[in-house]
Amino acid sequence: MDAIDNPYTPNAGARPEILIGRDEQTAAFTTLLHRLRRGRTEQSMIITGLRGVGKTVLLNSFRSIAQREGWEVIEFEAVKHGENRFRQTMASQLKAALLRLSPRARWTAIGRRAAEVLSAFAVSVDAEGTWSMGWDVPPAEGSADHGDLGMDLTDVLVALGEAAAEQDKGVVLLLDEVQFLNAPQLEAIIQAVHKIVQRSLPVTFVGAGLPQIAELAGDAKSYAERLFTFPRIDSLDRADASAALVETAAAEGAVYDGDAVDLAVEITNGYPYFIQELGYQEWTVATGNRITRGDVELARDAYGAKLDTSFFRVRLDRATPLQTAYMRAMAELGSEPQKASDVASLMGRTSTQLGPTRAELIEMGLLYTPEHGYAAFTVPDFDKFMKRAVPTLDVPPLIPRRKRS
Repeated sequence: MDAIDNPYTPNAGARPEILIGRDEQTAAFTTLLHRLRRGRTEQSMIITGLRGVGKTVLLNSFRSIAQREGWEVIEFEAVKHGENRFRQTMASQLKAALLRLSPRARWTAIGRRAAEVLSAFAVSVDAEGTWSMGWDVPPAEGSADHGDLGMDLTDVLVALGEAAAEQDKGVVLLLDEVQFLNAPQLEAIIQAVHKIVQRSLPVTFVGAGLPQIAELAGDAKSYAERLFTFPRIDSLDRADASAALVETAAAEGAVYDGDAVDLAVEITNGYPYFIQELGYQEWTVATGNRITRGDVELARDAYGAKLDTSFFRVRLDRATPLQTAYMRAMAELGSEPQKASDVASLMGRTSTQLGPTRAELIEMGLLYTPEHGYAAFTVPDFDKFMKRAVPTLDVPPLIPRRKRS
């Protein structure tokens, strides 16, 4: 079939032709906005899940909903940066939101106050010198100038919320890859959201990240579990996975044979990204606006090769030889979460010796800890890929520490 008409979108964060199986989350987000607009509180959410299940797609859907509802949207992806860079990113985004809420020429006393608090928040000195927001609004005194990220972010979001309320509008912060925030940054966001809830202001935060986020948020602030829900999204069930394939094809006038759908769902295990990738490859080999079981079988090799060379490989290529061996040992033990001591035993090491390696893989976002003492891959089917990419377990020799003289 015509490549230009291919309706499948196997790209990072790309919205599929039809969003299937996420009605519960979108309904909860819509309710959140409506309640906040009426001055009523509602738990926000931090969506968790493995790579490729559609967390970013869902955030993008939330952005569209918020914009239709007339809310200002601030969105960015968390990266591993220190406090100064985090302040700069937040200040730039908050400045843009404030100016969209109310152009500078029409600022009221509340709007100007928000701008002054934002200026105080943005004052930051790094190795290059003082960073400037590029406007001449003097910083407020006594607000957002405490030198404590949590207190400062709270002040600026409260001031922005008051400006939004005055305009009968609201602000949504959408943050992807939440697990890459450091502990003070995550704690600051939770602290600020807590104060916003107490003031019943029309500002909310919705995040997305890997499954360990719920634990990290609880560690940052004990009341996080009362501020947020942590819905976990996973693979689609058989009915939704089938619909994602069939309805997407139907958008371009193509149909699936029943046994073709069954095989495609079996191959992909219902993972949304895998569905898009397999559907894309099927489209390239199918003819006559009909996708048959033979087309699925023919597309299977190209689908597997594409995942191996892109989705999987880019993660393995970041690993050191010892990190690679650790993941290969996990794969050898099976697809379920693996106990640290079992992995260490298979590698001929102790858990203490391999503790730093395991921690590095978690920090890199390649592993997460579903429960104490266990680790699992953040990418579905990564164990199978490791066995293909690294046929044998090869543990680098242990380098003894030099004795101090």
